[in-house]
Amino acid sequence: MTLDTATVKADFPLLEREVNGHQIVYLDSAATSQKPRVVLDAMNEYYETINANVHRGAYTIADLATRRMEAARQKVATFVGAPSAAEVIFTRNATEAINLVSQTWGRANLHDGDVVVLTELEHHANIVPWQILASERDIELRWIPIDDQGRLVLDDIDRLFDGASLVAFSAMSNVLGTITPVRAIADAAHDADAIVLVDASQLVPHVPTDVEALGADFVAFTGHKMCGPTGIGVLWGRRELLEAMPPFMGGGEMILQVTKEGFTTNELPWKFEAGTPAIAETIGLGAAADCLTSLGMDAVREHEVSLTAYALRTLAENHGDKLRIFGPSEPASRGGVLSFEFADVHPHDVSQVLDQHGVCVRAGHHCAKPLMQVLGVNATSRASLYVYNDESDIDALSTALDGAADMFAF
Repeated sequence: MTLDTATVKADFPLLEREVNGHQIVYLDSAATSQKPRVVLDAMNEYYETINANVHRGAYTIADLATRRMEAARQKVATFVGAPSAAEVIFTRNATEAINLVSQTWGRANLHDGDVVVLTELEHHANIVPWQILASERDIELRWIPIDDQGRLVLDDIDRLFDGASLVAFSAMSNVLGTITPVRAIADAAHDADAIVLVDASQLVPHVPTDVEALGADFVAFTGHKMCGPTGIGVLWGRRELLEAMPPFMGGGEMILQVTKEGFTTNELPWKFEAGTPAIAETIGLGAAADCLTSLGMDAVREHEVSLTAYALRTLAENHGDKLRIFGPSEPASRGGVLSFEFADVHPHDVSQVLDQHGVCVRAGHHCAKPLMQVLGVNATSRASLYVYNDESDIDALSTALDGAADMFAF
């Protein structure tokens, strides 16, 4: 199966608009993806036809809303190969999913003298929660380094994992596009009796994902990067771990019984979903999973590898003397994320000039300041690709960079 990008792009309403007199070229999907009509329609349909709270009402539309939400949970479980929908916990985003693990499993299981292993690739969402816990307890944080291609250096993995209780790492870098060897790292971590948490926020939208095949104990990802709405994320965890963990927040829905003397928690997954959930967003996420399934994740990955190769080649040919692209040079070893320096121009200036051509890229530290320090830069410009991008978008980026060169008189 091959993606028909023109047909795909037509399903995303925002891509029809113009910006600054140019047809918009959206190259910031690593930050958030655009939303197809099927997702927007699913959410609108909920609000227009069955808007009611879930799990609590016996009347018709409340029952329908509950069924739609739980059907979406099953769709997400199927999409990532989860053995059971009960292991799929809905959160606000991947950040909350990782914080859920740090505040529940972490507080119950990490003690003075324990070791948490991270990597230099991590997003702040998979750094700061562990730093908070380490600031409260005598927990050691160790770091897996990267090489000059942005790949993890695993030569010293036995020492790094010695005595570790948790290994938490990204499956794909949001800055460099580096795809990490998740299963190999997970197996090595388990050999050291460590629990494994994988931040799959960049992986799940772009690569066929099977959480069991990854070998992880926890996998976090977010809806808004996979054609779904904002405000909805996912934590998948192995059932035995989730059942043993204390609840994250207290309130309605997460209880089975409450008395003046105490409470008992609800069954999975509702044990970790206190309060009224993001019902419309969950339904939208289910529709997004359907959308990506219909495209075929193998086709999504094949398209992005091909387009990334074209982008690396085109940008090098047209701007090689001014442009430095960070990360692996082999397209099959990376996602469609291109972080770059353009001559001596500040990334924010590059972004503003590109915007005048209708080209949307991200500029900044990308919530990965430790990685920026390793790279020796304060910030980068970042173009990130998805299912609705094609070679014409890369050509538009290249032409816009010519405009930046002209403006800054190179």
